Amino acid sequence: MALMVESVRVQTLSINAIRMLALDAVEQAKSGHAGMPMGMAPSAYVLWTEFLKHNPRDPHWFDRDRFVLSAGHGSMLIYALLHLSGYDLPLEELKRFRQWGSRTPGHPEYHHTVGVETTTGPLGQGISTAVGMALAEKRLAAEFNREGHTIVDHYTYVLASDGDLMEGVSSEASSLAGHLKLGKLIVLYDDNSISIDGSTDLAFTEDVLGRYRAYGWHTVGGVHGEDLEAIRRAIREAQADPRPSIISIKSIIGFGSPLAGHHKAHSDAMGPEKVAATREALGWQYAPFEIPQEVYDDYRRAIPKGEAAQAEWNRRLEAYRHAFPELAAEFHRRMAGELPNGFASSEAGWEQALPSFEPGSKLATRAASGKVLDALAPRMPELLGGSADLTPSNNTKALGMEDFSASNPTGRYIRYGVREHGMGAILNGINLHGGHRAYGGTFLVFSDYMRPAVRLAALMEVPTIFVYTHDSIALGEDGPTHQPVEHLMSLRAIPNLWVIRPADADETAMAWRMALERKNGPTALALTRQALPVFDRSKLASAEEALRGGYVLSEVEDPQALIVATGSEVSLALEAQTALAKEGLRVRVVSLPCWEAFEAQDAQYRSAVLPPHLPTVSVEAGTTLGWERYADRCIGLDRFGASAPYAVVYKELGFTPERVAEAVKSLL
Repeated sequence: MALMVESVRVQTLSINAIRMLALDAVEQAKSGHAGMPMGMAPSAYVLWTEFLKHNPRDPHWFDRDRFVLSAGHGSMLIYALLHLSGYDLPLEELKRFRQWGSRTPGHPEYHHTVGVETTTGPLGQGISTAVGMALAEKRLAAEFNREGHTIVDHYTYVLASDGDLMEGVSSEASSLAGHLKLGKLIVLYDDNSISIDGSTDLAFTEDVLGRYRAYGWHTVGGVHGEDLEAIRRAIREAQADPRPSIISIKSIIGFGSPLAGHHKAHSDAMGPEKVAATREALGWQYAPFEIPQEVYDDYRRAIPKGEAAQAEWNRRLEAYRHAFPELAAEFHRRMAGELPNGFASSEAGWEQALPSFEPGSKLATRAASGKVLDALAPRMPELLGGSADLTPSNNTKALGMEDFSASNPTGRYIRYGVREHGMGAILNGINLHGGHRAYGGTFLVFSDYMRPAVRLAALMEVPTIFVYTHDSIALGEDGPTHQPVEHLMSLRAIPNLWVIRPADADETAMAWRMALERKNGPTALALTRQALPVFDRSKLASAEEALRGGYVLSEVEDPQALIVATGSEVSLALEAQTALAKEGLRVRVVSLPCWEAFEAQDAQYRSAVLPPHLPTVSVEAGTTLGWERYADRCIGLDRFGASAPYAVVYKELGFTPERVAEAVKSLL
């Protein structure tokens, strides 16, 4: 009996440690969100001390469970858990919460704080990204596990808020998760009935669990946020169910404080008086940031437990290596994120891997992209494709790729349905998990529907590949609702996102190479619907020059002017060059498929390709904003398009060799 009483006392102390660390950090920063950590501390305590498989001494151990704090505003919850459990996050960093240079920013950031699996804060992104992690686990388990040899076996846990579940992206991703029966995904739903404005009844009265049941999820309702045993039972029940699970936890925001249960507990420092009152209410007899040793002892049981779990996994992995040496070698390569041996280790390797195209033939770059994938997929089993219900248009399904489904988890192609935003977040989750290189396709104009996920990929430096086809007004008859105008520049405005708009099939192959060699950020491929000529490279620069982002495609002796273009307009530039040559004018043509890669070159190379003294005309079927950095005159589109056959649209909107030639002559 005495041991039970002592155990309850320590548990209560450990739970309150989370609450007080959150409260003290927010008070010291005079900024932050302590309410959620205070309400969900018991659930987090049970999950982290009794269920979560992790090793604080090796945060990147592959077979760890993933924990995603989707309600990223409550970041002090995960910082407290990481610190108390023994991760490399000293108490001093918690004291520097939300300060310049600290490892405890206002919202959790991947790569920035050890133990943070994904950047969260924009609500809905965390739970949606977690769907991708659970999908990756399911597929890798099906691909690599063998009878008696299980090397992939872990859960993805999410702590989500009302706000997360209001956001549309979470609906998209959750619907797909239920369809695919991602049973290793377990969501703890902080059902505290409070939002910033007040009660969730102001705007959110739906039956959330009813909605998730309709998605095909297993649901557990009515778990009191302070009932540890009920929380344990709910998690066990979720683990045993083959469907994804959501557990409604009726927590009290700001528990223990004078603002408990009130929307003002959501954010901002409570002030010294309320902090003092909370200390008294919780019986917390310690100074700010002071943690008793018995609390550390309680949480840091995770270290020997995690080390033992990892050691046991290592033994299983060694046995797997002996039983299946080739599979084991492939598993290690994939976990390391390396390209296949002999495939990309040299120029010759890439030449063998990538297809060749007939000079003078005509091929849309979306079709060329499909042929590249046909060639790469057999050599890169980690390629995991998909489309938001535009597979025939995006050309994203390589030959031989089977659909990934609940009944066929080894499939390599994901049918995302009309869920662009959900697809973007899921792609990020797959790539964050490790073991795959995931790409997904839609029309360029719909990149707006997934922009937050694209932005987070860039922020996290995740090498997601976004395939955007129908890249300009040249898609024609579908009209201005489907014709991207501002989208290329909009995407180029995102730091660390490479936007590649290839000019022909050969440049498209180089674009895929650039994307696959890139490890520290995402890539967006902008591809045409209409057929483009495949350049005769015997008369022009080699396509490999495109790897530098921009290059002199067609040179003349002692050029008088320069035309720089991207994508389908490069052919237009070459036609204008020929027309000008007949008038005795010498004009260089530069292809600039990727601004970001070009800007990464040294200044000497950039000025050699685009000499500042040469009068320059830019040509791109999109907004001219931004081209002033490279050109003296810009031919583009600062209006919306129109519905008509694409050749007519191009002519009527001024994308003709004659107009380009006249623009060059006006500069001379």
